Amino acid sequence: MKPVYIVGAGPGDPELITVKGARLLGEADVVVYAGSLIPPAVLRYVRPEAERHNSATLTRQEIAGILIGAARAGKLAVRLSSGDPSLYGAIAELMADLEAAGVPCEVVPGVSSFLAAAARLKKEFTVPGVSQTLILSRLAGRTPVPEAESLAALARHRASLCLFLSVHLIEEVAAALAAGYPPETPVAVVEKVTWPEERIIHCRLSELPAAVRGAGITRTALVLVGDFLEAAGEPSRLYDPNFSHGYRKRGDA
Repeated sequence: MKPVYIVGAGPGDPELITVKGARLLGEADVVVYAGSLIPPAVLRYVRPEAERHNSATLTRQEIAGILIGAARAGKLAVRLSSGDPSLYGAIAELMADLEAAGVPCEVVPGVSSFLAAAARLKKEFTVPGVSQTLILSRLAGRTPVPEAESLAALARHRASLCLFLSVHLIEEVAAALAAGYPPETPVAVVEKVTWPEERIIHCRLSELPAAVRGAGITRTALVLVGDFLEAAGEPSRLYDPNFSHGYRKRGDA
């Protein structure tokens, strides 16, 4: 029996899928893809004769049923997830379903949207002297968040922050962030990063709700917060001629 492959499609640009992910799509007999989150251009790697299922209208049990049936029939099946499957991809439940059915699976990582957003902004999340920590999180909604991980609690660290699945609750986001970040903290909202219709908004935390409402952004957007968006920081010591490490002695440069 062939394993089911859970493949990260990347953030949207069809050239940002991994080589392995594109190869598996080209070999697949059955592809179940997240149609509401993956641009049609990514599906250009799928053979015309392959069976395709848009999971936008399917339950997890229906998705698992299609993949299990394909694997038992000796077909190569791919579950195509947006971004990287390990972030808000619900793959733990799917893998449990596959395991219970005796169907092996493998996960192929993808380029996450938070990485693509940093690339589009030409920013580094971990700027020396500014922030050495990146927090990936979301505001509590229909999916709860542990109390210790509430956005207000995370905001008190004032680290570099990227929020998924939260832009539709932007007033609550801004209020929670204000528990730690000053009003003048820079914010970038990146909608549909690397898609043809990508939009980027820059503002201050105090301006965030008005900026998002004014742009009409309600979904498929990341909220990036922190001084890394503007601060120059300090030079990295890794390349400092006065800093020795295992591959270079002080003064070698």
